[in-house]
Amino acid sequence: MIVLKFGGTSVANAHNISKAIDIVTQKSKENKLAVVVSAFSGVTDLLILAGKTAAAKDRNYKEIINQIDKKHKEAIDELIPLSEQSDIINTINSDINLLKTLLDGCYLLGELSSRTADMIAGFGELLSSQIIALALKQKVSNTGFKDSREVIKTNSNFGKASVDFTTTNQLIADYFKNNTHQVVLFPGFIASSPDGNTTTLGRGGSDYTAAILAAAVKASVLEIWTDVNGMFTANPKIVKQARPIETISYQEAMELSHFGAKVLYPPTIQPVLKDRIPIFIKNTFEPEAFGTLISDHPAEGSNPIKGITHIDHIALLTLEGSGMIGVAGSSKRLFEVLSNENINVIFITQASSEHSICIGILTADADKAKIAIDKTFETEITQNRVDPCIVEKDLCIVALVGESMKNHQGISGKMFSTLGKNNVNIRAIAQGASERNISVVINEKDVKKALNTLHERFFEDNTKQLNLFVIGVGNVGEKFIAQIQQQKKFLKEHLKINLRVIALANSRKMVFDEDGIALNDWKDKIDQGEKANVTDFIKRVIALNLRNSIFVDITANYNIANIYDQFLSQNVAVVTCNKIACSSEYSHYKNLKNLSRKYNAPFLFETNVGAGLPIIDTLKHLIASGDKINRINAVLSGSLNFIFNNFSETYSFHDVVKEAGVQGFTEPDPKIDLSGVDVARKILILIRESGYEMEMEDIINNSFLPKECMETTNNKDFFESLIKHADHFDSLLAEAKSKNSRLKFVASFENGKASVGLQFIPADSPFYNLEGKDNIVQFYTDRYVEQPLLIKGAGAGAAVTASGIFADVIRIGNV
Repeated sequence: MIVLKFGGTSVANAHNISKAIDIVTQKSKENKLAVVVSAFSGVTDLLILAGKTAAAKDRNYKEIINQIDKKHKEAIDELIPLSEQSDIINTINSDINLLKTLLDGCYLLGELSSRTADMIAGFGELLSSQIIALALKQKVSNTGFKDSREVIKTNSNFGKASVDFTTTNQLIADYFKNNTHQVVLFPGFIASSPDGNTTTLGRGGSDYTAAILAAAVKASVLEIWTDVNGMFTANPKIVKQARPIETISYQEAMELSHFGAKVLYPPTIQPVLKDRIPIFIKNTFEPEAFGTLISDHPAEGSNPIKGITHIDHIALLTLEGSGMIGVAGSSKRLFEVLSNENINVIFITQASSEHSICIGILTADADKAKIAIDKTFETEITQNRVDPCIVEKDLCIVALVGESMKNHQGISGKMFSTLGKNNVNIRAIAQGASERNISVVINEKDVKKALNTLHERFFEDNTKQLNLFVIGVGNVGEKFIAQIQQQKKFLKEHLKINLRVIALANSRKMVFDEDGIALNDWKDKIDQGEKANVTDFIKRVIALNLRNSIFVDITANYNIANIYDQFLSQNVAVVTCNKIACSSEYSHYKNLKNLSRKYNAPFLFETNVGAGLPIIDTLKHLIASGDKINRINAVLSGSLNFIFNNFSETYSFHDVVKEAGVQGFTEPDPKIDLSGVDVARKILILIRESGYEMEMEDIINNSFLPKECMETTNNKDFFESLIKHADHFDSLLAEAKSKNSRLKFVASFENGKASVGLQFIPADSPFYNLEGKDNIVQFYTDRYVEQPLLIKGAGAGAAVTASGIFADVIRIGNV
């Protein structure tokens, strides 16, 4: 015999019920079947609500009854031929009238006893099973119906009764000994007490009903039919990459179901375990899918982890104090008081010093538990030997489950380091001696990040998903997005990095998509996006709380540069080509670096100096290896180098500056480049990264611009001033030629002093032949004394700047 169980979504409506009936019909051709069904989807919740509403003396319970009645009558109309509806409608009417009577009593008395609550809640399965049995009979004529209350007996613990297996197994065996039906349909969830009152087996108890039947008849297999393809490696609603587990042991399945895998009710496995009856979890809507097989000998794989699961709404209770050390019975008293209050303990950890005991319970029980514990330990608390019970709420438990974990070293370490890298704080840890489960308590707000991070670490071949939030989609930003599109497939296949752009913003619009923005039409999406608001952008990034989040600033905006701390303090990495933050007050720069270390959030700004050239990265390696920077000479402005390399008697200074802007070599405000401010920022950043403390005003800026040019307030006036002072620039060029030199804007640092300014570079200088928009940097160090370490290459342009930003993003992916 095979036992099948169909859950609430499988019998949610007539369409779904028809699919379930097709499965039963097909299987009944070769096997005798016992079929257990749940209430129609949502009905049990309505029944519970009706009971509470009536007990609260709210007449709206009558409207709820009408909803329930209507739902079942509609199913009858769609599933049962009109000619055969009379008897089933009478049966449903009779049950609904009994339900009304019970609820009327609750209303009159203004109370809802646990016994009455059980009886009310059980109507869902009773109604659905009778309708489905008759509908099934249209396809399998030899179909019978059996009220589970007649064969499953429990104690009188209403709400979650315990099964009397001795009596129950005998009743089930006796029934099937004389059964002649090919298919027998049972309502799940309900049973009866010794005196015949309806009891229930707990929410999800229909699985348990099926397991009880399977164990009693020694079924060849128990099939649980639901709306997913089996048990998953994680909750697929939270972890999109989660996949079905094909085979799993009974013990692993119990651990996963206990820790929140809702596809299986935790007590289900116990009845079938003794006889090793396999359990199949299948999808009603994809019956051809394999699903999950729970058995004694699951197939072994290379991954010792079978699944990651969690329990929401957990409170952590801590009892501690010197009065517990060496005192026998403290733990007994603690757990005894919780047992007396009917509070289930989900999680336990105790320090070896016996100074404290930490337990996890459902948040709903936390206040009651604290009152009871403080009362029990009142004497010790009064004498200051034990502290009052500490309660922490808004927590959840995340657990790794796997039978083979005990045979693999370092699983715990990988789990903790993975969470730590994403700034997920672990409040408590528990690991049983069997090493089948490693559990941690974390903040509830971090559960999505934690599950995705752990799943990525243990199930996705170490593929790291990077979630980008990009502000600035102008010239450089557009090139950056194009590079992501071009390299996305390569990165995933060869570097195991999955790049997703979650948000894009410019000065006018912003767009968010938690599943990743499709980049083939990103311009249209941002045009259709919501109004840009920096405050809202920050809030959205933080609220999403995605793993490996990276804020990418591709602007030259002062206000944007001032929000980095808000991201870093939330474990969101920052990648920026915006030089303002790192060249601001030293205290601000230092704070950003400290936040980066404190919250394990990378702060990378390679493109602040030299665009895509590895200048800052090289500098960091020198310092990290113990070298010391003593002197820096550099041409750090690709735009100024381009301008002075192209400025000639036939190509005016005004025209070449214009062309530099068109090429994307200058800032939007070209005066920032020509005034020397941009170069000063760059040398300041190199000085600070070398380990020296310096402010912007400490750098001597020998500007070559006339005063009138410097005092302009907009680009139009600035360019007009360049024309007006053409003779000044021409004279600089003539002087350089007379000295057989070339004009270069040079930045220098030595002996704690720094300066920037235009210099006449002689022919024997390595700076003389610097062409186009190239940059060059010379580092004189303790190791590079006579011959400096030299870095040279293209130091401006949208494409190379975008590539530098892209490289910083990849650096984070490789951490």
